[in-house]
Amino acid sequence: MKFLTKAGSSTALFLLALGVTNTNAFYLPGVAPNDYTDNGNVPLYVNSLTPTSNQQLKSVLAYDYYDPRFHFCQPEGGPQEQSESLGSILFGDRIFNSPFELFMGKNEECKLLCKTKAIPKEDAQYINQCIADTYALNFVVDGLPAAHIAKDERTGDEYYNIGVRLGENDGTAALNNHYSINVEYHELADDKKRVVGVLVNALSRDTQIGKDGNPICSPDTPAFHLKEDGSSEVVYTYSVTWTSSPTVWATRWDNYLHVVDPSIHWFSLVNSIVIVLFLTGMVAMILLRALHKDISRYNAVEAQEDVQEDYGWKLVHGDVFRAPARPMLLSVMVGSGSQLVAMTALTLVFAVLGFLSPSNRGALATVMVIFFMIFGCISGYVSARIYKMNGGDKWKLNILLAATTLPGILMSTFSALNFFLIGSKSSGAVPFGTMVALISIWLVISVPLSAVGSYFGFRKAKIEHPVRTNQIPRQIPDQPFYLRPIPSIFMGAILPFGSIFLELYFIMNSIWFHRIYYGIGFLFLVFVVLIVTCSEVTILLCYFHLCSEDYHWSWRAYMTAGAAGFYVFLYSTLYYFTKLDINSLTSTVLYFGYSGVISLLCSLLTGAVGYLACLFFLQRIFASIKVD
Repeated sequence: MKFLTKAGSSTALFLLALGVTNTNAFYLPGVAPNDYTDNGNVPLYVNSLTPTSNQQLKSVLAYDYYDPRFHFCQPEGGPQEQSESLGSILFGDRIFNSPFELFMGKNEECKLLCKTKAIPKEDAQYINQCIADTYALNFVVDGLPAAHIAKDERTGDEYYNIGVRLGENDGTAALNNHYSINVEYHELADDKKRVVGVLVNALSRDTQIGKDGNPICSPDTPAFHLKEDGSSEVVYTYSVTWTSSPTVWATRWDNYLHVVDPSIHWFSLVNSIVIVLFLTGMVAMILLRALHKDISRYNAVEAQEDVQEDYGWKLVHGDVFRAPARPMLLSVMVGSGSQLVAMTALTLVFAVLGFLSPSNRGALATVMVIFFMIFGCISGYVSARIYKMNGGDKWKLNILLAATTLPGILMSTFSALNFFLIGSKSSGAVPFGTMVALISIWLVISVPLSAVGSYFGFRKAKIEHPVRTNQIPRQIPDQPFYLRPIPSIFMGAILPFGSIFLELYFIMNSIWFHRIYYGIGFLFLVFVVLIVTCSEVTILLCYFHLCSEDYHWSWRAYMTAGAAGFYVFLYSTLYYFTKLDINSLTSTVLYFGYSGVISLLCSLLTGAVGYLACLFFLQRIFASIKVD
């Protein structure tokens, strides 16, 4: 943001973020539109089946479109998997070609896709259960997901809701076996056409095959119910309609990124800003009034009778920089958190500037993985600096732990959860080759960079404190209840969590309901608010503890901000019981497993911010006083 003037940078950034949020018209450089001519082939690809619901979700598992239990029609020569990015694979995308035939401008009416053999009893029961669990098909045309028209209950506006229902469940499961595909295109001056929208209306019809081998389609045909006695054969058909649209290619995602309730986003942002302003006012009052008065009194040299050297936070100057318990663990956690801060910040900057468009499937996850690996150098450097500052001498162990602790925890957890996905035959299971590729990237990129960062961290001079540490620790007086470790930690963490919990609702909807997250501009601003809130709340509580002669600030500062991750997990538990209706052990384990990982990462990120902010604060205030 070097092009912004210093005075107007905040305003410009705010407008830029809102602009990206509202227009959604940015595309990753290099993603060029596809131009089609009349009767040109427009491939339709199929993706995994995912659970979807506007009320309560009943499963978190996704399944391959060509899972043998579904008995869907296959293309000639068998399905062929399409190449995907690393992030796309990790997020469960499994894209294949399909037997659907779409030709630009050529309408089709009741075209036969295929007729299946009799579906076995077990598979019929499985399909009907997936219908009851509100599973949806996911078609992809020219990079656009197929959607159906939905209506916003609050505003009455219509928007494109991604997914095509597998069936309808009105007491009895009815399988949708006819797809009315409406492809919207924008015509250019040179007779070239671009796809700008894909709508699919799925219907259930008990279609029969005529003597001429063609399906007999009629709007009055009753719904098709898949019998669970092993005798049902399914006739799949589809129709294609091409509709001219004034929507240009650059803004074709706008219909998909409908903000269901924009007022909640604004309320979230205002709520976060109010918390920051409140904390900023408190910190300013302390810095400008209390601290200034304290420092002036401590440094007074003229009226000795007014000097109160043995009062307040200066009283613990000989113990405040004493090395904490378990300095190795603390340094590794702060380093890992710093790595996450850098990864998240840079990823959000790229997203706000429009480099991570939804048109490039899996780009966000891919960039996050790459940045996480690259910023292993930050983890090693920060961990080494903190460990050396606290007098640690086991530098080899520190280098090893900084490079392996967090990636090891993540790899182990995801591998364990992956076995649950494999056992349930879910498409979300990461292939063995992808797991090997991830481990290879970690070993080749992240570990060496982390070691290099640690090397430079240990090479640098030790961080010197402005005051000397006494040999004998000072006794800490009894503290009031609200300043004891556990109450103060959990009270302080409420504010960082309070600044993000409304935006957290949209993020969780995006993750579990398989929706595209559209509020990147809001998310970037909320992330900035979170960083500021964590810094200010730890500084405030640290000052209060020092005034009470409690100098054990290191772990308390880390845990005060880091406990926000604990509240995130509690919120995830509340979300599970209010928004989900899961009744399978596998889905429950996966939900709480992934929620635990998210909460852990949040704790590491916020904890590192709190510790480093508190360290900077103490360095500054104790450097401002004169100590004999």
